[in-house]
Amino acid sequence: MKRRPIAELLDTDSGTPEQIAASLSDLQRINRWFGGISTARALVERVAERTRSSRLSLLEIASGAGYVPRTVHERLRKAGIELDVTLLDRSSSHLDHFARSVAGDVLALPFRDESFDLVSSTLFIHHLPPEQVVRSVREALRVCRKAVLINDVTRSRLHLWMVYAGLPLFRSRITWHDAPASVIQAYTSEEMRAMLEDIPGTRVEICGRYLFRMGVTVWRNPQ
Repeated sequence: MKRRPIAELLDTDSGTPEQIAASLSDLQRINRWFGGISTARALVERVAERTRSSRLSLLEIASGAGYVPRTVHERLRKAGIELDVTLLDRSSSHLDHFARSVAGDVLALPFRDESFDLVSSTLFIHHLPPEQVVRSVREALRVCRKAVLINDVTRSRLHLWMVYAGLPLFRSRITWHDAPASVIQAYTSEEMRAMLEDIPGTRVEICGRYLFRMGVTVWRNPQ
């Protein structure tokens, strides 16, 4: 199945406040039920184990209200890992204030070099065309010390069929449009590796996760 870019309604807040709120609630369910939180936690835990770190700072880009990093923060704390989260989103109205929150551009992050241990994104990279995927990862590598983490869906016909079958689980017409669109414009693991493997001074690790999730770790200055 060929990748086909499709504008997603939630990207531009295309709906009433009630519809947008319902779609954000649906998105939380998607991350909770279909591997978003478990993938994010596994990626952070791998870095903590590899670097022998019990405390990590993380910038979540395109974060929205930050449901995924907030939940991972709470679960990792019980496991003895302290995750210090900062949220960044294009719009300040999207941000929650459970953590430090900044409105900014993912392609020009308003932070100094090596400001965070990790830079992470959840269900975001598939929104970008290939040249902006590479540009955003390069920018994330600039402001991180250890790794860039990408948590996203993968594209396949079976995945798309399952999304259509599951739409009655969700409340918002925005979700009914955006969920299939996300799969249609998602990348495969092979495409992701081809885009990222030539960035100098990095090592790329990609793993398949529960229900068509992809976990990507781009290590900065790997030993």
